Amino acid sequence: MKHELHNVFSGKSQIRFGTIIQSIASYLNYGTQTGAIIKYEKHFKKQETKSLENYISEKNLWISIDLTQYISEGAEQKVYLKDTENVLKLNDSIYYNSWKDYFYNLLLHNYFFPDTAYDLIGFTKDNDILYAVVQQAYVSITANTDLKQVKEFLTLNGFENNRNNDYINRELGIILEDLHDENVLTRNEVLYFIDTVFYLTEAFWDE
Repeated sequence: MKHELHNVFSGKSQIRFGTIIQSIASYLNYGTQTGAIIKYEKHFKKQETKSLENYISEKNLWISIDLTQYISEGAEQKVYLKDTENVLKLNDSIYYNSWKDYFYNLLLHNYFFPDTAYDLIGFTKDNDILYAVVQQAYVSITANTDLKQVKEFLTLNGFENNRNNDYINRELGIILEDLHDENVLTRNEVLYFIDTVFYLTEAFWDE
C-alpha cells in the first residue's frame, strides 16, 4: 500500500478527483520528503504561497464563491453550502508546515475515503489570505456517531488509537488526527469521514 500511495503522490496512479491535486503537489515538490521540520518555516511557506499563486494565475484557478451561504467554520476551514448535495470548504492550510503537505492530505483522504472525496475546484483570497476551495458531498446524518465504532473501523484498517481521537498507522508512517464526532458522521449505520487531518512521518518515505 505504501508503494501505491507513493505512486498516487507522484501522479503515476489515479484516484478520485486526484489529477489537479497531484499536478499542484508536483509543482510544489521542492524536496523528497514532507512533514519534516523546515528551517525558517514561516519564510518557506511565504515563498511557497507566492509560487502557488503564480501557478493559480497561470492555470486560471482563481474562483469566486457565494459567501452568503455560510454554514460554519473551525480552526482549519470555513464551510459554505453550494447546493442540496454539496458543500464548499475553504482551507488556508493552517494545520500544515507547507501547502504541499496540505495537498498530500487531500490525496490521502481521497484514497482512503473516496465516498467523501475532496474535489479541488480552485482558489480564492479573503483579507489577503489564500484559501484552497474544495467541494465535498453533503452528508445528512441519521444517528450520532459512536466513536467506539470509529476506533474499531480504523483498527481493522491498520490504524492504532494513540491518543484521544488521533490515530497512527506505524507500518505506513501515516498519522490521522481529529476524528471526533463532528468530523465523522453516521448515515444509515455507515461512517462518513468528512474532515480528516493526515500527516506523513519520515517512515512513510522509507522504501
